[in-house]
Amino acid sequence: MALQALQSSGVTFRKILSHFPEELSLAFAYGSGVYRQAGPSSDQKKAMLDFVFTVDDPVEWHSKNLKKNWNHYSFLKIFGPRIISTVQNNYGAGVYYNPLIMCDGRLIKYGVISTSTLIEDLLNWNNLYIAGRLQKPVKIVAMNENVALRSALDKNLKSAVTAAFLMLPESFSEEDLFLEIAGLSYSGDFRMVVGEDRMKVLNIVKPNIAHFRELYGSILQENPQVVYKIQQGSLEIDKSPEGQFTQLLTLPKTLQQQINHIMDLPGKNRDVEETLLQVAHDPDCGDVVRLGLKKSVIYSSLKLHKMWKGWLRKTI
Repeated sequence: MALQALQSSGVTFRKILSHFPEELSLAFAYGSGVYRQAGPSSDQKKAMLDFVFTVDDPVEWHSKNLKKNWNHYSFLKIFGPRIISTVQNNYGAGVYYNPLIMCDGRLIKYGVISTSTLIEDLLNWNNLYIAGRLQKPVKIVAMNENVALRSALDKNLKSAVTAAFLMLPESFSEEDLFLEIAGLSYSGDFRMVVGEDRMKVLNIVKPNIAHFRELYGSILQENPQVVYKIQQGSLEIDKSPEGQFTQLLTLPKTLQQQINHIMDLPGKNRDVEETLLQVAHDPDCGDVVRLGLKKSVIYSSLKLHKMWKGWLRKTI
């Protein structure tokens, strides 16, 4: 499997994890508190630690966590675990966050997502929120033997590579690829991210090229459409219509549907495969994929914005 766990600092993360119910199919830490990032706010020791906990049964898990960590929750705790789980499943990206928690001497934030919701996002890119987090290096703290989840995690990485390939020229560097991948969940195209977010993508990738290589190296070496020159850090890909069509067919379902919606003329109602064949022969294939990603991410962002506005109204 391509996902690799960072070896250092494992004890710190496991100690924090011991404060929570054990029934986790996956737990991972991410962000500047885990991997060094460039920029002025890059002190790992002071950075908040971000976690995501994946659980098979959110109601049961929240019930146990309320008993252990009642003070972590907002006012929703008075309504009990079933309402918390309903909010988790029906708003935003299917994640319930408890922010600004002091745990074992560190400031942390943790999100809870159901295993089934995560698998759907990893496979189909329904919103690219947690799937996007998992396209960058993370620290896997705990993972059970859920075969479907492990397969979906791998598929998400392969999909990220494929989407990036379609938006890149025939020849490019490792850094070009990793910048494109790291920008997928921000706006669909690293070069169209401006200001603070643009620097955020650069700051994520540049100090962590080795971690990105560890995450994606085996996928790149095993891909028959790629010439991967590891020593030079360069890649060449098949940009023929046939090669691009093969790549388009393996994209996540939500992105394929967005591309179909963009390209399908009124009254045509073509099926997705027919549209993808047309796009594969289009000189602007990469731009179409980029636009499809932007539409997917913007739609997801609007959903999340509505969720946070709802939270603010309830807490004021």
